Amino acid sequence: MTPHVGGNEHSGEALHQLSNIPRNIHWGYFDRTIEPALTVESGATVHLEAITHHAGDAPDLLMNQPIRQLFEEVRDRGPGPHILTGPIAVEEARPGDMLEVEIQSLRPLFGHGSNLAANWGYLYRDFGKERVTIWAIDQAAMTARAEFAFDWTTTPMVSAPGTIVPPGSTERVPVAGRFEVPLRPHLGTMGVAPAEPGRHSSVPPGDYGGNIDNWRAGPGTKMYYPIRVPGALLSVGDPHLAQGDAELSGTALEASLDVVLRVRVRKDLHFPAPLLETPTHWYVHGFGDNLDAAMGSAARRTLDFLQAMWGLSADQAYSLTSLAVDFSVTQVVDQRLGVHAGIAKSLFGDENAL
Repeated sequence: MTPHVGGNEHSGEALHQLSNIPRNIHWGYFDRTIEPALTVESGATVHLEAITHHAGDAPDLLMNQPIRQLFEEVRDRGPGPHILTGPIAVEEARPGDMLEVEIQSLRPLFGHGSNLAANWGYLYRDFGKERVTIWAIDQAAMTARAEFAFDWTTTPMVSAPGTIVPPGSTERVPVAGRFEVPLRPHLGTMGVAPAEPGRHSSVPPGDYGGNIDNWRAGPGTKMYYPIRVPGALLSVGDPHLAQGDAELSGTALEASLDVVLRVRVRKDLHFPAPLLETPTHWYVHGFGDNLDAAMGSAARRTLDFLQAMWGLSADQAYSLTSLAVDFSVTQVVDQRLGVHAGIAKSLFGDENAL
């Protein structure tokens, strides 16, 4: 399939629609007891909107009436900040299976996005303030350009999910320079319901998925999640248009997206943590309370993946990983830090499809 960000044309294929209304979202948490917003069969295609919780940074540019309604009516928020659409139940999904989520299309809903240098950003102590930068999007060129910025000095945004900054309440300072960044549309937060009861904050990633923040999870890729509860209960949010590895300031280019996904239950595939498949690579994810722990998690899971999928011995997998697998920092700002391992499909020739 050819990756694209520019539409939802699917050759007459019927889409399941998940509308952007208050009862179809949950704000800031995963929970196995949430009633499904939609139930579909394995292999179904779903059209939905993923809404950024940063829409209030510039409501005149990042909000429409349905999004404003979400901000006004959904008062049950937290402990995390992310607006999650769903959950989507898949009829055939059972614990022990994996859920394959094919990202078919991601399209910006608006012509702008927001980046917050947040109080949880990696270098916040160096700056001692929160700063919002609003970026203008050129969808045809697939780039973004910083347009204006302002310092946010009122309530720390992390303590008030869904903060709305009225136009005129702060001075919007034009950003000097004409530098542009390439768009990398992806879903920062996506995952199935955890097995453990109770609310789980949308901030830290986990083995059920969640806030992984791997910018490679864009159109034309597949995420695989180990299913923990009947129906899987997939939720989608934290839409991004651009991000570098580490997500250093605390956020990406946060922007609401029109999303088309295909979900499929995989009873032939088993792995205890999220996997990402791109046209050229697999990515294994590890998490930890610090980078050493995240690196150790990613490294051991990579060896397990190579042994399970291609029958390598532990010694063979260790040697191959040292020579040909690239480890990178996914993010350092989501409470649990992330490291991902990139394994080139070319290592295994044609035997590379999951």
